[in-house]
Amino acid sequence: MRKHEEHVAVIGGGVMGAGIAHVFLAAASPVVIVESDADAAAAARERVAASARKAEERGKLPPRVTANVLLADLRTTDSVTDIGNRAKLVVEAVPEDLALKQRMLAAAEGAVPDADLASNTSSLSVTDLAAALQRPERFCGMHFFNPVPASALVEVVTHEGAADDTVTRALDRVRRLGLTPVTVHDAPGFASSRLGVAVGLEAIRMLADGVASAEDIDQAMRLGYRWPIGPLHLTDLVGLDVRLAIAEYLQERLGARFEPPQLLRDKVAAGELGKKSGQGFYTW
Repeated sequence: MRKHEEHVAVIGGGVMGAGIAHVFLAAASPVVIVESDADAAAAARERVAASARKAEERGKLPPRVTANVLLADLRTTDSVTDIGNRAKLVVEAVPEDLALKQRMLAAAEGAVPDADLASNTSSLSVTDLAAALQRPERFCGMHFFNPVPASALVEVVTHEGAADDTVTRALDRVRRLGLTPVTVHDAPGFASSRLGVAVGLEAIRMLADGVASAEDIDQAMRLGYRWPIGPLHLTDLVGLDVRLAIAEYLQERLGARFEPPQLLRDKVAAGELGKKSGQGFYTW
């Protein structure tokens, strides 16, 4: 039996939440995933199981750790009040909706008042999220990247009310996962989303203008700038609907340079959301 680290709760068991649960489980933290109902909780467990099995097949789990070992430390529930008082960290990973995130974080604070809280938001203001909390000093952003088990980076996002030791613990947790943290002060889109969306939107405009094909735009960035994947391929993985929502938020906060191209709006309206729908800028 392996030695356990601190207990962690993840609110939301979608692609990101399951990936976050995976990396904490791999680092020997027992995890409870909170979902909206029993069916969603079961689906979240299966996402983690599939991710763990793939990691085991590829030799990406820690020595002498199997997928079954990870899953033995995973629990799911459909109630925030069932997190349990052993959790030292709660990571919120629900969809990018400010009111929803505020409700989930406030509920988690009520259920485990001594735990640190974090949001996996990729663009929303952590200052606005903190406004829903009684103890905002125990809260910060922890922005993971998709796919989480294969990523190397986490943005730790601070706000004026965050206590220094809360941020320090977040940085230490990221390092314990074997990932690299960068510290970013609260600003629209933080660092990664703001830069990534800017390049992605320009790539979409270039495609719409007939500058080059999607394949050649992506190839130019891979070979010319050594990106691991091109911006249009990445948009398909993130989800065109997600990218549109972030672009609209950044346009509202930062101005017209983040206005979503019509091609992006048209594809989302047509249900072409990227890999998850089978069609985006590529056919999957």
